[in-house]
Amino acid sequence: MSEQASVNGGKIAIRILIVAVVVSALVFGIRYFTRSEVEIRVAKASHANLVSNTSTTGKVEPTQNFQAHAQEPGSVQAVYVHNGQQVTAGTLLLKMSSATAESRVETARSAIAQAQAAQADIHNGGSKDERIAILGDLDRAKLQVQQSQKDLSALQALQARGAASTSEVAAAQSRLSSAQSSLESLQQRSTSRYSSTDLQRVQAQLNDSHAALDAAQQQLAQDVVRAPFAGTVYSLPVKAYDFVGAGEELIQLADLNHMQVRAYFDEPEIGKLKVDQQVTIKWDARPNQMWHGHIIRTPTTVITYGTRNVGECLISVDDATGDLLPNTNVNVSVITQEVNHVLSIPREALRTQGSSTNFVYLIQKGVLVKRSVGIGNFNLLNVQILSGLNDGDTVALNPTSSSVDLKEGLQVKVVQ
Repeated sequence: MSEQASVNGGKIAIRILIVAVVVSALVFGIRYFTRSEVEIRVAKASHANLVSNTSTTGKVEPTQNFQAHAQEPGSVQAVYVHNGQQVTAGTLLLKMSSATAESRVETARSAIAQAQAAQADIHNGGSKDERIAILGDLDRAKLQVQQSQKDLSALQALQARGAASTSEVAAAQSRLSSAQSSLESLQQRSTSRYSSTDLQRVQAQLNDSHAALDAAQQQLAQDVVRAPFAGTVYSLPVKAYDFVGAGEELIQLADLNHMQVRAYFDEPEIGKLKVDQQVTIKWDARPNQMWHGHIIRTPTTVITYGTRNVGECLISVDDATGDLLPNTNVNVSVITQEVNHVLSIPREALRTQGSSTNFVYLIQKGVLVKRSVGIGNFNLLNVQILSGLNDGDTVALNPTSSSVDLKEGLQVKVVQ
């Protein structure tokens, strides 16, 4: 009886074991065939051009610009052009009232004439009237000396006969000496009337008068404004008979086919800028149009521009045709790096472990496979792959659900 019970117990244990195995296999199969797949976006490694840009804003200005301003308060006598008019070099643009400048020219010329006359008088020993007067004085002085000499001789003869006193002879001698002194003074005045200081003073007056004439003539010339080169009148804030103050703008002229952009880049971007780097230019007023240019001068210092620390960069516009207006605000984008036909993937697919290990997740038969990669250049969107991937390899981006962490061996479902 006990033997029979033992046999029955063994059969029951075997049956329980078989049931447990079957149940485990069933559970495993159910889990295997019904397990959920993580939805994920993917990208393919492919060869492309990798371009890096840095952008900022700038202001358009002519490379050659002419501005005329009022030199002093006055009225506009006439305006001969209009806004937007194209003119050739030498075209008369406008004219200011020139009465004051003409008066200054005449005053300066009069001062020159007076200084030249004074200079001639010095070289000639005085004016004509002065020279005639001196000659008359010399003749009278000579006659006075001769007469005094005769009087002295007569008195000396009388004194020898006792008919004249010593005091009378002394008085005659004194009159002769006085006459001779007057003659010598007049002779000196006739030959060296002016000193070197007098000559220097008159020469300085002449130089000042010439300088005043040059300034007055320049002022008079500036009252008549002509185009110094061929271009387009793009600013004309005045009209005929307007009164303007000193320094006010009268007209601006430029060749609108030769333009440049003065752009300001934030300090961290300055080191990426180089002369001749290519630039694209956009103007919000014409969103469907784009201009091209290149850097002609990189920043030389850092300045404060509003709340920013920036460097000033000068960009030449290569395809301006008069449609990019002066003083407009534009957006510029500089190509700071360009490598062609390199294997690349989106930066979103690149993952980092530690400080120097880069890897991606390959998609192989619906399962994530971790793959280390070497990287090169990169921009905001893509990164160059130097090793670890081949053209056409599919790499994982981010899952559609933020609650899922990617890991090797995870079964995934690709979604668009």
